[in-house]
Amino acid sequence: MIQHRLSSAIVCLLVSTCAFAAAEKGEWTLSQSDNPGKIRLFLHSESDGNHSFNSSSDWNAAELKGLDWKTAGKHDVRFSIARDAGTIDGEGFLKDGSGAGLFTFQGNAKYSQEMAALGFPGVTDDELFAYTIHDVNLAFVRGIKAAGVTDVDKDKLIAFRIHGVSPEFVQQIHAAGVNEIEAEKLIAFRIHGVSPEFVRDIHGAGINTVDSEKLIAFRIHGVSPEFVKGLNAAGASTTDPEKLIAFRIHGVSPEFVGQLDHLGFPHPDAEKLIALRIHGVTPEYIEKLRARGMQNLTLDQLINLRIHGID
Repeated sequence: MIQHRLSSAIVCLLVSTCAFAAAEKGEWTLSQSDNPGKIRLFLHSESDGNHSFNSSSDWNAAELKGLDWKTAGKHDVRFSIARDAGTIDGEGFLKDGSGAGLFTFQGNAKYSQEMAALGFPGVTDDELFAYTIHDVNLAFVRGIKAAGVTDVDKDKLIAFRIHGVSPEFVQQIHAAGVNEIEAEKLIAFRIHGVSPEFVRDIHGAGINTVDSEKLIAFRIHGVSPEFVKGLNAAGASTTDPEKLIAFRIHGVSPEFVGQLDHLGFPHPDAEKLIALRIHGVTPEYIEKLRARGMQNLTLDQLINLRIHGID
């Protein structure tokens, strides 16, 4: 299921990225980014009135070669962004760190040949703009191949750059004990935040899973090292990844476990905790029954009462 969603997402992402990949000219605007040391560059273009392309992302100011940042006031500027797949040349004006103008793009015809030699044939002239924008450079491609990543195609290389799957990231994930090499799983790691630090912290909390699907599910559902430690402190220790995920899905929290302990139910097992939440046996429900004289009920009896509609 995760793989199906990712495949669909990659297709949609690439359609939007490449819809105007054949563009040779367009408009640019530039402003300061919220990220220190970065600038926000927006590129817009239209092709034959039928397709449009918009790209807005943070760039290192140094990547815009030749741009005059020093002159005060409004002044004309030129810049060039040279990457393996092609070159973007811009001209326009700049004032107080913001600017606008026009750009042209020239693809590198040799890039497609070099990509084919690396095992990624079929990069068309129409796609060179996307490979330039996302900087799918040849050194990066060689690094991904050297890292042993499987099921990589030319489209996934763009997804890698968008989401931050780098050779260094793959190496760090492996060093943390997760030997994942499948392309879509690595993309899912980056989308959902399965980082080397997260893996180490989860292992440090006593959950030694290296299963990629489980780690992704942990991030989706909020199974964090803090959550695990909170459960342990509350007396509901479990190292079973499936049960931890079920805890988060059904709402078994350290607070819930602590409330049960206060009501005289210390250290209930994981299955019972999940059943309590599924059937709506809350601390308030238990207290209401006790107020009506139904004392000394076991957790199993409380679950049965809820199943049979005794409120």
